[in-house]
Amino acid sequence: MKRLKSPLATLLLAACAMAIPASAQDLGYTNSQPLQLPHDTFFGMAAGVATNSKGNVFVYTRNGEPTVTLGGSRTFAHGGSSLYEFAPDGKFIRQIGKQVYGFLAAQQVRVDKNDNIWVVDRYSSMVMKFDSAGRVVMLLGRKPESVDVPSSPDTGRGTPPGSGQPSDLFQSPTDVAWDASGNIFVADGIGNARVAKFTRDGVFVKSWGSRGGADGQFKSAHGIAVDASGNVYVADRGNNRIQVFDNDGNFKSSITTGGDPEAICISPGAHQYLYSSNSNPANDLDRGGDIYKLELNGTVVGKFGQAGKGPRDFGSVNAIDCRNSNSLYVAEAGNWRVTKVDLH
Repeated sequence: MKRLKSPLATLLLAACAMAIPASAQDLGYTNSQPLQLPHDTFFGMAAGVATNSKGNVFVYTRNGEPTVTLGGSRTFAHGGSSLYEFAPDGKFIRQIGKQVYGFLAAQQVRVDKNDNIWVVDRYSSMVMKFDSAGRVVMLLGRKPESVDVPSSPDTGRGTPPGSGQPSDLFQSPTDVAWDASGNIFVADGIGNARVAKFTRDGVFVKSWGSRGGADGQFKSAHGIAVDASGNVYVADRGNNRIQVFDNDGNFKSSITTGGDPEAICISPGAHQYLYSSNSNPANDLDRGGDIYKLELNGTVVGKFGQAGKGPRDFGSVNAIDCRNSNSLYVAEAGNWRVTKVDLH
């Protein structure tokens, strides 16, 4: 006798089928490590990578010589990270901002449409803007040693955990992005779990987010990108999703097809793509590691790579540059290198 499925069982099976995505297509790729550092200089933890309009490559990495000075009741530190510039063919050009006060623990570097260089430092809790000549032209945030009252998210005053102060005081920021009007969006995402918005002149506008798993909350706001329409994409590391907001921080949707994203990037051009690194967790270097190429609605185009230590593997990807949607630069914090990836 043929057994008939109940309507409830049919619905459950359909729901399960929708919840399990089809296996993503593997994209063909070649990769290399083309950047040439000076003799006796090495990448430490390669935290950030970005390119400018000329194809020059910028790397922010934890390989400096930190200096700590005791002053009264406070400790003053700087010099723990380095910012380098390379030509498109990989030849070393220069070091920018050597011993800058805010260079302590490299987190990210980005280059805007005007070729300004933006550096995000995790331990100094600052976002620093350099012009193309390498001069500091804007500072967001303040080093903890200069803050009179620490910006603790848990003050006992009813402030949601991880929401931070509604200001430009950060706690371990992670990334920066801009919209077409030049408004600045900072992922203040490790000490806090929020996004802060500023005008193009660096005036604080608002912030949104707190610690949690609901819509509009973050486990860790680890990466940020803005599309041509001004929508803000935030890599919610630990919650296995990318959350999408409008330009004012109102929740729009959640993308769950890009793994557990640590780094994200949106390519320019008429057809924009979203790249998401399913970076391996810190306590399991052999899991994950693949990078997803997505449509902006979350549809998977394909994926490439895997966790590992070999020449075609990725180790703790912390940054992706996708100015060219088929030729990427990937900063591997775990493998201490910057890899160029050309998709076929």
